Amino acid sequence: MFDFNRDVIEASHRQPVLVDFFATWCGPCKMLGPVLEAVTATAPGPLKLVKINTDENQDLAVAAGVSGIPDVRLFVNGEQVGAFTGFRPKPAVEQFVRDRLALSAAKP
Repeated sequence: MFDFNRDVIEASHRQPVLVDFFATWCGPCKMLGPVLEAVTATAPGPLKLVKINTDENQDLAVAAGVSGIPDVRLFVNGEQVGAFTGFRPKPAVEQFVRDRLALSAAKP
């Protein structure tokens, strides 16, 4: 059973966690899914991908404030350090991850 606190917040203390709020019927979600998987697989350091189906987890999506999908969020050390909504090509997602990880590493 999926537990957001355990699988995302607590896990992000061990490695960055990229969360993908998606739906199976969503065209942009279908296009972004493989991009996120590729970026996660080729990241320079450990990066965990967690996919959350908003149809199956409506309460969680509402609680998280998801208003459009795909909704992607990056968590580091228990905190959300970045987010974007909608499809982005692989280079843009790689840049998003790099930039947000660099910013979070620079925080005291």
